[in-house]
Amino acid sequence: MAKVLFVMTGVDHWTLKDGTRHPTGYWAEEFVAPYTALTGAGHQITVATPGAVVPTVDQGSLTPDMAGGDENAKELGAVIDSAIELALPLELKDVDLADYDAVYYPGGHGPMEDLAVDADSGRLLVDALASGKPLAVVCHAPAALLATRDADGATPFAGYHVTGFTNDEEEAVGLASKAKWLLEDELVKLGVRFSRGENWAPYTVVDRNLHTGQNPASSAKLAQELLGVLE
Repeated sequence: MAKVLFVMTGVDHWTLKDGTRHPTGYWAEEFVAPYTALTGAGHQITVATPGAVVPTVDQGSLTPDMAGGDENAKELGAVIDSAIELALPLELKDVDLADYDAVYYPGGHGPMEDLAVDADSGRLLVDALASGKPLAVVCHAPAALLATRDADGATPFAGYHVTGFTNDEEEAVGLASKAKWLLEDELVKLGVRFSRGENWAPYTVVDRNLHTGQNPASSAKLAQELLGVLE
């Protein structure tokens, strides 16, 4: 049995460039698909957030339109309601990487608000990358990589092949023009080698111990990749 740390956003909003707050949090599928796959295989999940805040699910991700129908939406909600780990998060700054075999960051727009500038998360990511342990990050969660820059602006993730939520996908959901910054643009500036698949289709990239997924549909594929390296 492996112990997997889920690092999750602690906010319930994303501040847009006009100062308004877009309601968000973590995206249901991006928690549920890996959680179900990993726990189903007997692995243990621990959730950590900034300030040990109980993470908020983006309610939009539980609508039938976004979840792929009424039945899927109900199933997502049921898993979230039954996941005791969500109700008992650790304080992110107190996490000891040595206690875990892998680290996973689910997305949603929440990480654009807090994890993108969270120094504790940044240190954990740097240490996880250096450790060689599987590190998986999906959708908007690669925003957390922005917090790995040192005082000179350098990051150990520079040169790594990654993917994440694309500008085109942000445009498609109507938020690109409202955002202070776009994930794809900032990742390119960070110095990673960004690639992408089709909008909304599963697409993952593996570079050494770093596993990234483009969008919500990529989370199940990412989970299977994690299972493959944890077995």
